[in-house]
Amino acid sequence: MNTTNIESFSFNTSEFFQNPYPFYEEMRSINPIYKSTLLKYQGWYITGYEETLKVLKDSRFHSRPPIPAFSRNYENIRRIQENMMLFTTPQHHRRLRSLVTKFFTPNIVNECRPFIEETVDELIDQVSCRGTMEVVSDYAFPLASSVIAKILGVPVKDYSLFKEWTATFIQSIDFTRSPKTLGNSRKATEEIIAYFKKIIREREQEPKEDLISKLIQEKQREEKLSYDELIATCVLLLIAGHETTVNLISSSIFLLIQNPRQLEKLQDDPELITTAIEEFLRFESPAQLIARTASEDIIINEAVIRKGEQVYLFLGAANRDSRKFRNSHQLEITRNPNPHLAFGHSRHFCLGSSLARLEAKIAIERLLQNVQNLQAVDGNGHYRKIIGFKSLVELHVTFDSYPDENFI
Repeated sequence: MNTTNIESFSFNTSEFFQNPYPFYEEMRSINPIYKSTLLKYQGWYITGYEETLKVLKDSRFHSRPPIPAFSRNYENIRRIQENMMLFTTPQHHRRLRSLVTKFFTPNIVNECRPFIEETVDELIDQVSCRGTMEVVSDYAFPLASSVIAKILGVPVKDYSLFKEWTATFIQSIDFTRSPKTLGNSRKATEEIIAYFKKIIREREQEPKEDLISKLIQEKQREEKLSYDELIATCVLLLIAGHETTVNLISSSIFLLIQNPRQLEKLQDDPELITTAIEEFLRFESPAQLIARTASEDIIINEAVIRKGEQVYLFLGAANRDSRKFRNSHQLEITRNPNPHLAFGHSRHFCLGSSLARLEAKIAIERLLQNVQNLQAVDGNGHYRKIIGFKSLVELHVTFDSYPDENFI
């Protein structure tokens, strides 16, 4: 593939959604900072590890709401995005992040361990006698839903709503979005706003020991949190609490099936689960692409990025950069150190990273303890047609359950 071919490349192909890495490799070989209009929006495409890290560390690059300010038809979506800490101004981002961070410290997250273990065991029990399951809908999504529902304080029975809202909202912020997906998102946004308004009214009348009640207390304390920010934070935590974790768990299981030697190595030495999770994050990053805007003229390497220009950071590409990672296209669950960028870096480092890691660790540990001969029905998997995330639509697997006396 040469420069001319790259400019005629389309992201909207089944080959790209299944395996984007050869394209990333080719683009990086031309220039790890490559200016183009491939995404319909002109900008700088960054596929190199060190280049991506420089942008993530540089406070002069700002996040922006995916929906432009002039999109009046999608006012409710834009308003939610503008009040999310992901897309707000640096000053408001620091304030919102400081309010929420204290609820996601490693110690607090670890308090969720018993609930996560209990939920995982229940989900495995439900499928063990069948010898088959669909990993996303039977395992990864119900687990993530149960955990974030418990943390926020919303009914887990609304699982089907969470699944629909998450899929629709993610589609609306992806670069593949269309007028149709934006229209669906507008309706879903109205529903999710109404949903959280109802929950917030209930917690204002009768506070509980959940995150929404604690955020309401922050709102009431010297107006540190506006009502719009409270709603947007609830939406963000619900969506983010699903997307990254579901992608991580389902992709990790698929990667182990695709790499039987690595699966055997992990089964022989369960203590490798910690480095294995980091390698899963590097090799198949749940979030593949994020965008930034230059607040002034900035030079990265020899590229002059002008004020207002867009920068697209391909995290999935950076984490496969052979200049940083030895055998970058091989899965090695013992890889250490592993300074991947799957959760971002610096001030935008993912708040829920500890929770996602813990959920994935327990989900994979418990599954391997309870089943053997894990096989994928479809060897290629089925990925969602989005650019910003590497996300399996479904993953049907078969397995043999260990006899009861062999359960660990």
